[in-house]
Amino acid sequence: MLIAFNKPYGVLSQFTDCSVPPRRTLAEFGLPPRVYAAGRLDFDSEGLLLLTDEGALAHRLSDPRHKQPKTYWVQVEGEPQDAQLATLRAGVPLNDGLTRPCAARRIEPPALWPRDPPVRVRKTVPDAWIEIVLREGRNRQVRRMTAAVGLPTLRLVRMAVGDIQLDDLASGAWHPCEGRVQEL
Repeated sequence: MLIAFNKPYGVLSQFTDCSVPPRRTLAEFGLPPRVYAAGRLDFDSEGLLLLTDEGALAHRLSDPRHKQPKTYWVQVEGEPQDAQLATLRAGVPLNDGLTRPCAARRIEPPALWPRDPPVRVRKTVPDAWIEIVLREGRNRQVRRMTAAVGLPTLRLVRMAVGDIQLDDLASGAWHPCEGRVQEL
């Protein structure tokens, strides 16, 4: 079984939380029993999270050696310059090494669901949207990459994993991806 879930902002990519006070988890969204997240999406990131009850499929989806491209739409503070986008594409030096080359381009502001809480708007600081497609998945990688080139992330939404796209799935909603397992 493979499930596409649109993870809201401020929700952990797991079913339990031991912190005090407890944070929101996947348990509140009525997902089928015995499914687990195939990979992770940070607490403060939104968008497509795949869940499965098959260990081999979870490994294939989350292991960078299987090179499933992951597409992110990133709202950044500032106006992306050609040199900044070229650095993102070529690979960014981070404290844990150089990132792999990726696709990065500026996009028009997308029509997304409202975030709760909303992104803070600063009248004197412009913002823009970038699409980044990665084939690796380090901890908070997209945020660290954009910060390293001088474009701090304001909002981060994963739109696709491989050929599975978020499409018009509402925030907090999920659906089975029947017939899609063979494509991965």
